[in-house]
Amino acid sequence: MHLLRAALVASLIVAPLGRPAHAQVSPERARVLAVADSALALISKSDMVGFTDLMIPEAVMFPTVTRDGASVYRVRTRAEQRSAPTTAKLAERGWNAEVKIQGPIAMVWYPYDFYLDGKWSHCGVDVFTLVQTNGTWRIASMAWTAEQPPACSKHPAGPPTP
Repeated sequence: MHLLRAALVASLIVAPLGRPAHAQVSPERARVLAVADSALALISKSDMVGFTDLMIPEAVMFPTVTRDGASVYRVRTRAEQRSAPTTAKLAERGWNAEVKIQGPIAMVWYPYDFYLDGKWSHCGVDVFTLVQTNGTWRIASMAWTAEQPPACSKHPAGPPTP
């Protein structure tokens, strides 16, 4: 029993050390995350042209909305997103991003919350897939959920400031 307890304590101490520190702060991770952060900033400015400029021409988006336990997804092309009229004031904020990179592809899993004209709308997860072309990371696809708590969380900092 003491041996089992000692092994458990040792694993709890060593487990956090199993991830290399450089994976958390690598320059490549920062470049990938900068694209996702730029996307959210441009969405928050209602700048769909700037947002879609971060994408490859063939990029596709998959919004998935869940209401009353039923989920429905749509498919939206870069061109459709680019020309979508936006008159509302948008605020989309992400936090605790997870970034995975393998060669010329990357993925960002980004919990977010969304406000429309200053009022709470929804929360969920944005998933960006990126490809590296000519040394630049570009969005190849984006999928996201649009849900309500408790299925997702609001930003830990509280509502956005005007």
